[in-house]
Amino acid sequence: MKILVSAKRVTDPDARIRLKPDLSGIDLEGVEYKLNPFCENAIEEALRLQSAYGGEVIAFMVGTSEAEGDLRKAMAMGAARGIRVDAKDEDLDSDLVARIVVKLYEKEKPDLILLGKQAIDGDSNQVSQLVAEYLGIASATNVSHPEGSAGMQSDKPGMKLEGNKLFAMREVDGGSEVLEMELPAIASADLRLNEPRLPKLPMILAAKRKPLEALSMADLGVENKVRVKTVALGSPPVRKAGIKVKSVQELVDKLADEARVL
Repeated sequence: MKILVSAKRVTDPDARIRLKPDLSGIDLEGVEYKLNPFCENAIEEALRLQSAYGGEVIAFMVGTSEAEGDLRKAMAMGAARGIRVDAKDEDLDSDLVARIVVKLYEKEKPDLILLGKQAIDGDSNQVSQLVAEYLGIASATNVSHPEGSAGMQSDKPGMKLEGNKLFAMREVDGGSEVLEMELPAIASADLRLNEPRLPKLPMILAAKRKPLEALSMADLGVENKVRVKTVALGSPPVRKAGIKVKSVQELVDKLADEARVL
């Protein structure tokens, strides 16, 4: 089973974000980065599937050479090799990333593409669906582990392979559903799919010697054109301080007249 899995670098969610003076984007000076948590779940699931059914795990990212450390982390977790497609985040949108993944699929011919459900910087949750549509392959989004926390903490994959069919469980409103997909397919990992492993020192050292291929969009034959452009960003409104009221009637009056919720 050959699996192509995403390893996107994102800004640290705990970092203090500042906007540029012209509101055109985020001031990235001094901001730290990390591997997207949802991608870590996708990588862990890929490695569990490999352990259960054999095959090869290939990690990829779309980013600059500065982000290769996070791709190496995926390789330290267990991916056999890495592919980086050179691009800056500000020059990308979900559609362009999806078209890059399509070309990587055509290049590598994997049985399964595994992505994080979303990137915590853009929170778009669009790429896996776009790739499935472009390739015309089966898709499962927001995949979780059917055994809950016990399965997450074990080494069992959340998805199950039977012949050429892959079974995946996803949470939906009011319960869950199990999807049956014929390979090749694409799936996106939710945080409740597993608990990603921490790379050990020998694996970190070994990852430095694993092959890492750098490609351009031109190498893949991808047109560098975005459909969505960010015009401006804005800070959320400052929350007003609360007040104390002297009576229930005053509270009711303010809820009715000022807050207009009654």
